[in-house]
Amino acid sequence: SIKRLETINELRQAINRNQLTLHFQPKIKLPDGEVCAVEALLRWEHPTKGMVPPNDFIPLAEQTGYIHSLTMWVLESAIQHCAKWNESGTSIPIAVNLSARNIQDENLPSRLQELLDQHSVNPHLITLEITETAIVMDPKRAMEVLNRLNKMCLQLSIDDFGTGYTSLSYLNDLPVDEIKIDRSFVMDMLNNKGNATIVHSIIELAHNMSHRVVAEGVENQEILDRLCELGCDVAQGYHISRPVSAGQLNNWLAERT
Repeated sequence: SIKRLETINELRQAINRNQLTLHFQPKIKLPDGEVCAVEALLRWEHPTKGMVPPNDFIPLAEQTGYIHSLTMWVLESAIQHCAKWNESGTSIPIAVNLSARNIQDENLPSRLQELLDQHSVNPHLITLEITETAIVMDPKRAMEVLNRLNKMCLQLSIDDFGTGYTSLSYLNDLPVDEIKIDRSFVMDMLNNKGNATIVHSIIELAHNMSHRVVAEGVENQEILDRLCELGCDVAQGYHISRPVSAGQLNNWLAERT
């Protein structure tokens, strides 16, 4: 459609015109509440349309292949922020989402290594979040790319866990460090026994496989307390903080100290 073509064309121009930015959503350790990382989330501030929702342009970028350029912009920007925080004496790990196309890109590890070297950032500070769906599209190639990223000492996380189709055999073989429970289970876990059982089961499964567990979609203190009782390692959600700009994040962190 004409509208879709216009959106992609404007998105290509957005990088050069500095319309893209990153917002960051904090993650906290449980049960002590210490900030342990942030997730980088892409935002597009269009000069006439205002803030364009990610769902309006990320799927288009994936369909057209422009997602590779977009992801490299996000990775470089996130690594630059990480370097700045390191220089200021604040070491904050950053998580970045990868798409299915990114996981099939055999050049991704080398490009990432160049960015890490260029900005002198420890790869252990970068977590790459991959959905189950991205893995099952081409498991063999995904495994090859993930193994290379793992050897670089980058942290790997399975995002939206529980909504895809990853078999336990794949989960056992994947070189991942973390599993993120999908928000749809977490947000309704106090009112839905089925969701509560799924959350509890994922936490136990992940711990038995020596993976840390992140619960996203934490909307209130009651959910946070229940996750602590279940032994969840990390929490993320609006109850803790909405995604904020880098400047707002610095102020938020200062207020917590």
